[in-house]
Amino acid sequence: MTDYDLVIIGAGPAGLTAGIYAARARMKVLLLEKAAPGGQVLVTDWIENYPGFPEGISGFDLAEKMKKQAEDLGLEIDTAEVKSLNLSEEIKEVVLRDRTIKTKALIIASGASPRKLGIGEDRYMGKGISFCATCDAPFFRDKTVVAIGGGDTAVQESIFLTKFVKKVYLVHRRDELRATKILQERAFANDKIEFVWDTVATGVDGFFGIEGVNVKNLKTGAESVIKADGCFIWVGILPNTEFLQESVHTDAWGFIIADAKMKTNVPGVYAAGDVRETPLRQVSTAVGDGAVAAVSAEHYIENL
Repeated sequence: MTDYDLVIIGAGPAGLTAGIYAARARMKVLLLEKAAPGGQVLVTDWIENYPGFPEGISGFDLAEKMKKQAEDLGLEIDTAEVKSLNLSEEIKEVVLRDRTIKTKALIIASGASPRKLGIGEDRYMGKGISFCATCDAPFFRDKTVVAIGGGDTAVQESIFLTKFVKKVYLVHRRDELRATKILQERAFANDKIEFVWDTVATGVDGFFGIEGVNVKNLKTGAESVIKADGCFIWVGILPNTEFLQESVHTDAWGFIIADAKMKTNVPGVYAAGDVRETPLRQVSTAVGDGAVAAVSAEHYIENL
């Protein structure tokens, strides 16, 4: 006896899309999310490359539209954190803090979280260190901050910071950015952003809050301190897979290995979105993953 045909873990774009497709297929489906539906999209200031929104859309608004569409189709969304999984039998078990849910199929769309550098994130979180410009930029109005990273997120969020701060030092370990060209052009044209090339952060200074960021030039070995009131870190992500406990195959970084149909090594278990080993992590690719995973799960259930 099962509680659901399908359980989806994670309510980011991948999970919400999977939920939309599953609800339209009239499956009995439950979407579990430990925080607010939307995932990392919620803290993305502005999305310009999602089809259908030529003027762009805020991450919050896009997440809200996806959530409403899913709920209007009757998708059941529950706020709960998954503690572990039992995937050893045909009927899968999803263990929560207060109950265990039995399901015929499972989609893992638990997303990913910002990677830490180990420069004092735990001590200074909320006291000067942040991973979210959209959340925390107003606290640094007319102040100087350091941003660390060179990809799309680092550059786009640094540009957003300039709406509030006096100056952004963008620290990158290489001598060129990895971000898309259009974002690079905007950043280079912004006189509030100063680039610090070939450099890594080694620590932060400050007692009650951040007063400076310690940096080291990788080419010369020279060490210095950038005086700043805050530090924003965007150096990649790590998958939210703590609950897996080696129940499915993952790569060396912990991202779930899945094929083109989003199938994992466990029959009836699928992975979608940022938690999956994939060459690109964008809203558009997460949405595609979610749709494929839901259809694959539907076909699996029909053949049980």
